[in-house]
Amino acid sequence: MDAVEAFLSYLQVERRMSAHTLDAYRRDLAALAQWCDAQGAGEPQALATDQLRAFIAAGHRRGLSPRSLQRRLSAIRSFYAWLLKRGTIGSSPAAGLRAPKAPRKLPQVLDADEAVRLVELPTDAPLGLRDRALLELFYSSGLRLSELCALRWRDIDLASAMVLVHGKGNRERTVPVGSHAMAALLAWRKDSGGANDGPVFPGRGGGAISQRAVQIRIKQLAQRQGLFKHVHPHMLRHSFASHILESSGDLRGVQELLGHADIATTQIYTHLDFQHLAKVYDAAHPRAKRRSSPSD
Repeated sequence: MDAVEAFLSYLQVERRMSAHTLDAYRRDLAALAQWCDAQGAGEPQALATDQLRAFIAAGHRRGLSPRSLQRRLSAIRSFYAWLLKRGTIGSSPAAGLRAPKAPRKLPQVLDADEAVRLVELPTDAPLGLRDRALLELFYSSGLRLSELCALRWRDIDLASAMVLVHGKGNRERTVPVGSHAMAALLAWRKDSGGANDGPVFPGRGGGAISQRAVQIRIKQLAQRQGLFKHVHPHMLRHSFASHILESSGDLRGVQELLGHADIATTQIYTHLDFQHLAKVYDAAHPRAKRRSSPSD
C-alpha cells in the first residue's frame, strides 16, 4: 500500500472521518500524485516546499477558487503531518505554505419569525409528528445533518432534556433540547414506538434516514410553510447559532454547543451579529442614516 492509500485508510479507520470529507481528501491527494507523475517528481512524500508551492500555483492558474485551494492545501498538510508523526519524513514541506485568501461568505439564516413559522408544522399531516420533531430538534440544538441522522433514542435523555451528539472527528458533546423540541420528540416516539437502540428518524428500510432524504424534505416543508428562501439543514444550524449569540453574546458557549474544535470557526457568527446590530442602529439612531439630499 502506498503512502497516500495508507494515510486515507488511517483517516477512515482510526479517525473515522466522514465519507464526504474522505472523498475530498482522496481527490486532492490524487491530484497531487498526478501532478508528480506529470512533472517526473517521484512520490508525493518526497516533494520539497518549492515543488508543493508550484503545485498550488498550477491549480491557481487553472482557475481553482481560493476556497478549493485552501481545502487542497489542508489535505496536503494533514498528509505530511501524518508522515512526520510516523517518522517517514524529517520535516513537513507544507509548513509555511499559504493558499490565496477566500472572501468570507456569511451564512444565510432565518430570522426568529421565519424559524418559528418553519418549525410550527401542523402535526395532523402525513408524517407531521416526525417532521415537527425533526425541525424542532434541528433549530433547538443546532445539530449537523449527519449528527441528526445518526441519532438513536438512547442518545436522548428525556429526563434531563439533553442529547448526546456524535460529532466530527469522533468527538462527542452533550447539547440541551428545548421544551418545544422535547414535546415534539415525545409525541413522535409515542406515535412511532421507537425502540431505545433504534434510530430517532428511521428511513424506509428501518435504518437511519438518509441525509439526502432530510435535505429534500426540509426544502419541501419550507415551501409548504411559505418560506421561499433556499432552506436547508445547515441554515437551521446557522440560525440556531446566530440567535443564541445575538441573545447571549457568549461566543465560547456557542462554540461548545456547535461542537467546533476551533473558536475561529464560530467567529463567523459574530459578523452576523454585527450585521444585526447595524440594522438596529440604523433603525433607531436619529443621525445614523445619511440624508438622501442636502437640507436647505
